[in-house]
Amino acid sequence: MSDTFHAMWRSLLPIGRSDASGGYRRYAWTGADADCRLWFQAQAEARGLFTETDRNGNQWAWLGDPLAGDAVVTGSHLDSVPDGGAFDGPLGVVSSFAALDELRRRGAVFARPFAITNFGDEEGARFGLACVGSRLAAGQLSVQDAHRLRDGDGVSLPAAMEAAGHDPDAIGADPERLARIGAFVELHVEQGRALDVSGDPVGVASAIWPHGRWRFDFRGEANHAGTTRLADRRDPMLTYAETVLAARREAEFAGGLATFGKIAVEPNGVNAIPSLVRGWLDARAADQSALDAVVSGVERAAREHAERAGIDLDVVRESFTPVVDFQHALRDEIRRVLEKRGAESVDGAGRAGRAVPVLGTGAGHDAGILSASVPTAMLFVRNPTGISHSPAEHAAEDDCVAGVRALADVLEGLACS
Repeated sequence: MSDTFHAMWRSLLPIGRSDASGGYRRYAWTGADADCRLWFQAQAEARGLFTETDRNGNQWAWLGDPLAGDAVVTGSHLDSVPDGGAFDGPLGVVSSFAALDELRRRGAVFARPFAITNFGDEEGARFGLACVGSRLAAGQLSVQDAHRLRDGDGVSLPAAMEAAGHDPDAIGADPERLARIGAFVELHVEQGRALDVSGDPVGVASAIWPHGRWRFDFRGEANHAGTTRLADRRDPMLTYAETVLAARREAEFAGGLATFGKIAVEPNGVNAIPSLVRGWLDARAADQSALDAVVSGVERAAREHAERAGIDLDVVRESFTPVVDFQHALRDEIRRVLEKRGAESVDGAGRAGRAVPVLGTGAGHDAGILSASVPTAMLFVRNPTGISHSPAEHAAEDDCVAGVRALADVLEGLACS
């Protein structure tokens, strides 16, 4: 199993990697994305799986009849954030193929259709909206809103899809396909240190925090940086800076998370006072009331600072995902399977398996989007540093193999006779 996993991992690693940063730039409907899709197809065909790309650009690799219903599906995504790490998304896809190899090695017989997926544009790095492929399939993103998406160069999502050879007029809700799925299990590197603290290589997800993205547009007056008195300025950058500090305070007070991680400035000159500062707030919290408190507090502070400085402010919610409490029955069954396997084995130190930890996460995933339509669950693999969305993202070799073995155990319990 280790050799199979690492052979796939090595073949995927060079795709979309930046020599300058060491991170990945696998953005939706680009050349790197196309290369990832070819890699996925090659892995599927090497295993005798039937491959297809659905109307929303999501890839499927099938074992058994895709139309039979009650399918067990696993997978994740292959795209990345700007200069992201190697594990976020790809670990789940590579582990899915490796888990299938492990099940075949065990001689497992599939009693239900089985598929591995690569969901398109999960990170939203190019068009600013996460989980585009799964949102479209689940009917959580309308065709009209999808067609309005633009990247930083003004290229629309339909234009990008068409340039990549996909029909943008075909996108939209896909309830018939989702109705054929009996369970979806996504393996993902943990984006935090809970497993490292507990000393466990693998955990089961309990819930995904509610989260969203809000755009703050601060409009002032462009002017000369070298001749305009401080008292005469309407500088939106100052109001934006005050809002960033307010976001940190509000998040600490409510026990949530708030981040301004992206900014656009006009006219963006070194010697020019900006006319527009546009910042994107990413906010998350363990429950809806805490999230509401964070966002309303940030917006209130922004408006107060803007009014005092003579700055116009518009706030637009660009995306939102409510709390996802993964189906308890599926989650508990997965935990039971893993704990039973652990009890049947003894590690190198002579210790029997122990309880599998159940943990929540503030990170969004395709599994969370699909949970409204399909029974879903997630497995997490330990990340010793807790760092994610960075080239420093990491998972140890032994933990990756443990994740593959855990995923194989789960899939065997769900899909095999």
